[in-house]
Amino acid sequence: MKILIPLDGSEIGEAALPYVKKLLSDLSPRVKLEFTLLRVASLQSHYVAVGDAMAPVAYTEEEMKQIKKRSLNYLRRVGKNLKAKGVIVETRVEVGNAAEEIIRAADAINVDLIAMSTHGRHGISRWAFGSVTDKVLHGSHKPMLVVRAPKEAAQT
Repeated sequence: MKILIPLDGSEIGEAALPYVKKLLSDLSPRVKLEFTLLRVASLQSHYVAVGDAMAPVAYTEEEMKQIKKRSLNYLRRVGKNLKAKGVIVETRVEVGNAAEEIIRAADAINVDLIAMSTHGRHGISRWAFGSVTDKVLHGSHKPMLVVRAPKEAAQT
C-alpha cells in the first residue's frame, strides 16, 4: 500500500502522522507499506523593503537550492522514525503550487491513499488563505485521509 504524506514543516502539517503511524501498527507486517513524504516549496518570491514600499523579488537559484536542501533534511528527519519501524520511506521535494504538485505526485507514484492535515479554517479566513487540502480533495481521484489539526496547534 502506497501512502503519500504531504508535509509543510509545521506542527499543523504533521497532524496526520499519528494516524499514519496507527495504520502502520494495524497493518504491518501483513501489508507492505510504502510512504512517500512530500514537501512542496513555493515558487513565490520573498519581499524586500525598498524605501517605504515592499517589492517582490524572485528567489535566486542558490536560495532555491537551500530551500530544497532544508526541505529534504526535514523530510528525512520525519521519515527516520517511520523507517525504524521497517517501512519503506521515500522523500520528495517539488517546487510549485502545493495542491497541484501533491496531485501530480499522487498520480506519478500511483498512491493508494493521500494522508494530510487541514488547518480547519472556515469563513473569511478560508476564503482569504484558500485550502490546499480542499483543492487536493476536489482535484484528485485518490482516496484521502484528512485530519484536522488540534486547536492548540492551529493557534500557534
